[in-house]
This record gives sequence, C-alpha cells and structure tokens, in this order.
Amino acid sequence: MKNVRNLTEGAILLAAFTVFMLITIYVPPLSVISVFILPLPFLMYSAKNNLKNIAVFFIAALIVSFISTALQGLSLMVLFGIAGIVMGYMTQKTKSRTAILIGTTLTFIVGLIIFYAVLVTIMNINIVHELTAMFEQSMKQSQAMLQALGKEDQIKLMQEQNANLLKSIKELAPGYLITVSIVYAFITQWICFPIAKRFGISVPSWGKFRNFNLPKNLLWYYLAALAAYLLFHPEEGSYLYLAIINARFILEMFLFLQGLACLFYIFHQRSLGKGLAVFIIILSFIIPIVHYIIRILGIADLGFEFRKRFEKKE
Repeated sequence: MKNVRNLTEGAILLAAFTVFMLITIYVPPLSVISVFILPLPFLMYSAKNNLKNIAVFFIAALIVSFISTALQGLSLMVLFGIAGIVMGYMTQKTKSRTAILIGTTLTFIVGLIIFYAVLVTIMNINIVHELTAMFEQSMKQSQAMLQALGKEDQIKLMQEQNANLLKSIKELAPGYLITVSIVYAFITQWICFPIAKRFGISVPSWGKFRNFNLPKNLLWYYLAALAAYLLFHPEEGSYLYLAIINARFILEMFLFLQGLACLFYIFHQRSLGKGLAVFIIILSFIIPIVHYIIRILGIADLGFEFRKRFEKKE
C-alpha cells in the first residue's frame, strides 16, 4: 500500500515538475515565477522518502525531461532537481533553515559553474564575453545618440563610467555568481517552503530577521582580505587580485546584511516603525554613503556586539 502511495505521489509531482518546466521554457513572462517553483516537486518528494526512492524519482525526471524538451529541459532538471532534493532531504533530517540555505546555495554554485564550463568547452559560448559584447554595442549606440544631440562633452564621462562598469563585470563575475546563487536559494525557500507546509510537510522556520547574526570569524576574514590587498598590492588581472576583490565583495555583502539586521533590531527595541527601516534599505541602494554606513554598522555589531547597547532593561 505504501509503495502504491509513493508511486502515485511521485507521478503527480513528476507531472507538476514537467508543467513548471514547460512554462519556464516556452512561456517567458511566467518563467519569472515558475523558475523559483521548479525545485518544489523534488523538495516535497525528498522530504518524505528515502535515498533509494529519491534516486528512482530523479532518474524518472531525467527521462521525462529529455523526452519533453531534449537537452534544454535536461539541464534545467538537473540543476533545479538536485537543489530541490538537497532542500527536501535536509528538511527531512530537520536541519536548520540557515543550513538548508547554505546547502542549496552551494548546489547552485557548483551547478552554475559546471553549466558555464559546458557552455564554454562544448558549445563555445562564453556568457561573460557575450554580455560584454552586448554592453559595448549598447555603449556605441549611446555615444552615437549623444553625438547626434550635440552633447559630445558627456561622451568622455560616459566612456569612463562604462569602462569601469565593464571592468567590474569581468573581475567580479565569480562574486556575482555566488550572490545570484544565494539570492535564488533564498527566494526559492521563501516561495517553496510555505507551499510545502500546506501539503503537510514540516519545514523549519527562519525566526526574526532582527535576530540574524553571522559568525564573528567573518569579520576576521574581511580584515584579512583588506590586509592582503594593502600589503601585497596584487597586480590587476592576476589570480591573487581577482581572489581578493571577489572575497571582499562577498564579505561586504554579508556585513551589509549584518548591518541591516542590527538596524531592524535597534528599530524594534526603540519601537520605531518598520516602514522607516524599509525606507533606509531603499536609500542604501540609491545613495552609496547610506550603504557604507549600514556596512560599518554590521562591522561594529560583529566586532563589538553593538546591538546589545540597545537591549531593553528589565
């Protein structure tokens, strides 16, 4: 009886995944949402079954994906299917939400690296080079437009800004890949876990964002990256230079999150509205100085437990 139920559930979830995959590939407007739901069937199946049954489900999904959409669907299925399995199996083992986020993020990072390597070596497609070429073409069109409008004095400024942006894209590509993986893993959890919960799957809770706290070792890693940059003065384009600036980029992102959590904690302790905190977050993406202040707040909170100064006295 149990095997019949597993087969029935597996068939339904497999059909659901096929629908989500077809929407993602052939209905671009809806793919913005469906791409975050692709891991859901694997999550729900893996949260209830053993590794043997999960492996059979995965193989069945491989076959259906190849029949339905050939290689395009197969690549999607492998990436998002494994991510869903990681989420579901870690949920079954009652891992924390943070641990699941880390596991899912690592899955996406490895998957995207393999996908990129396949594109470059087998299909001779370099995504970074393609994006750079598109951006350069857009720059040329903008320059031609400015010349036509007689604003040649702005062309040099625009060229400098665009050159810096292109340099940033090329150098921080690994950092962007990791950031995208973290964001996708977070949004996937945010969408999929409530749906899975409605189907009777016990999922871990996040807790309050204001209580979010990173390991203190993170601050030492950031200081080590800064020290390495100042002491060694690595040559631009070298492996050491790329490693350091990408490490700084990722660590600064985490420090910014720590600063935001500290800000929400302070506002909560002082009974200030969340709307003000949200407004400051929006400003941080518009005004660089606000972003730096929040990052400094994160450093102070990690190094000196700054939020404890705002604890309410009993």
